[in-house]
Amino acid sequence: HVQLVESGGGSVQAGGSLRLSCAASGNTYTSSCMGWFRQAPGKEREGVSWIAGSSRNDHAGPVKGRFTISRDNAKATLYLQMDNLKPEDTAMYYCAAGGMGSCLLRKPSDFTYWGQGTQVTVS
Repeated sequence: HVQLVESGGGSVQAGGSLRLSCAASGNTYTSSCMGWFRQAPGKEREGVSWIAGSSRNDHAGPVKGRFTISRDNAKATLYLQMDNLKPEDTAMYYCAAGGMGSCLLRKPSDFTYWGQGTQVTVS
């Protein structure tokens, strides 16, 4: 079992930056694939960024070039650096973990463990 706790959300003006963190505990060695998802009111949860292993990462089109996902395995922590934020980035952001297969299709249903979410508001 894996526990995930997000932090770092907040309110920022357009063009600003935030860095989200996700602290993992439990059987973290099983979490080969980790990702960030977001959900805005009235919308479905969507994938933002994913990382397989230590460095193989990818980002969804709307955030590519602005967001960077990384992980520090020694600290069991996942990060999401968000730059040049836009109002459309406003959402609850969730950290998720799964096996290596989770990074193939990258759908929310492919991930086993979820954090409680951290709110990001861009005005």
